[in-house]
Amino acid sequence: MKELNKRTAPKAVAPEKVIQFGEGNFLRAFVDWIIYNMNQKTDFNGSVVAVQPIEKGMVEWLNGQDCMYHVNLQGLEKGQPVNDITRIDVISRALNPYSQNQAFMALADQPEIRFVISNTTEAGIAFDDTCKLEDAPASSYPGKLTQLLYRRYKTFNGDKSKGLIIFPCELIFLNGHHLEDCINKYIELWNLGADFKKWFDEACTVCATLVDRIVPGFPRNEINEIREKIGYRDDLVVQAEIFHLWVIEVKDAERRAQIAAEFPAEKAGLQVKFVESEAPYHERKVTLLNGPHTVLSPVTYLSGVNIVRDACHHPVLGKYIEKVQYEELMETLNLPKDELMQFAADVVERFKNPFVDHQVTSIMLNSFPKYETRDLPGVKEFLKRKGELPKGLVFGLAAIITYYKGGVREDGAPIQPNDDQKIMDKLTELWATGDTQKVAEGVLAFDYVWKEDLNKTVPGMTAMVKEYLDLIQEKGMLEAVKTIL
Repeated sequence: MKELNKRTAPKAVAPEKVIQFGEGNFLRAFVDWIIYNMNQKTDFNGSVVAVQPIEKGMVEWLNGQDCMYHVNLQGLEKGQPVNDITRIDVISRALNPYSQNQAFMALADQPEIRFVISNTTEAGIAFDDTCKLEDAPASSYPGKLTQLLYRRYKTFNGDKSKGLIIFPCELIFLNGHHLEDCINKYIELWNLGADFKKWFDEACTVCATLVDRIVPGFPRNEINEIREKIGYRDDLVVQAEIFHLWVIEVKDAERRAQIAAEFPAEKAGLQVKFVESEAPYHERKVTLLNGPHTVLSPVTYLSGVNIVRDACHHPVLGKYIEKVQYEELMETLNLPKDELMQFAADVVERFKNPFVDHQVTSIMLNSFPKYETRDLPGVKEFLKRKGELPKGLVFGLAAIITYYKGGVREDGAPIQPNDDQKIMDKLTELWATGDTQKVAEGVLAFDYVWKEDLNKTVPGMTAMVKEYLDLIQEKGMLEAVKTIL
């Protein structure tokens, strides 16, 4: 079997246009895969310099393979299973700014650099007031980026055409706003001056983005089979689902069109959207992907089914999932109906992925806080729009409450809820009363979770939760689901 490097495999050469903070699985299976497709299908013709954002990372591994690796995409596409492997060669080189600081800072001097993309984890976009301009490098990611921007501003004497377009991919709502705020704090802390501040404001664009692709990472179980298939010893294979979505917010319409033309992912047929506001897409993802997950999990588990895919194919549970998705949650959103239908269909297809055994118990950690952010807004909005409560969503809450009772399933499998101890103690105390009215009232009044008393703020919810708790106790979960359908 061949080693994977430039001597054994062809590698494209293109101008370095992207600085990428992060070299982990997600960026390589998402952003670099997108850039690879833009190179193949448009005139983008760009390569990526990967920068290790922390002192210990994967730069040596990447450089050891001349920055080449394979992406294995798995999932359903229009109902058909897909299991593709593509060699990605868009990373030109990988740098460690802690040991190669001069090479890192010199990136600012390259005229063709145009984009900065990052995924430094949720904790990465943070302001650290101990960072100094002369640090080599600054410890925080925003600090490193500010150092780079200031060097670029000086190298090109404030030329506005040399500003950078910045796409953070960290999983924070309005990530770009947080990053821009941190950069502005460093400009002030380091006294970089009004002229640089003006250049940053006018020449650079920091976009809020939403990313969506499940990336399990290195396929330990299948790696030997994959290596046989590709004919290379690749130690950086990354596995991901086939679905992908990147929503990039640019407020100004003219600027939005310019950036979309410079980064022609849509033209390459990819699910990359340049939009005026990321917010409705964020809401759509939380509502139509995370929302069903949160309620299907306890309903599915207490019905004796362990895998999300199996629940979707189940004659009763599948109908419950579709009821929650299409008849309830979708009715609470404001995007065009055809867009919502397509996204919802994509979500169900992702749930049915034949290559991923997604255990429902892995979703049920912290179910109450998840319900509060993912499903409760839908309950309230549905009530407001329709004048009645959404049965599937309220039933889902009753299922969570029942799951937190503990004990064993009908098949003898242990029910082991896992949450904040304060929540666990409260549910134990309520179930000890043996009175479902007290359980319903106590859970809905628990402001530690809801920050309000749902008995008072959501009319009819207490009675419906009690009714469903009784139904589940009397008939068992699966028969109770049939009743509400």
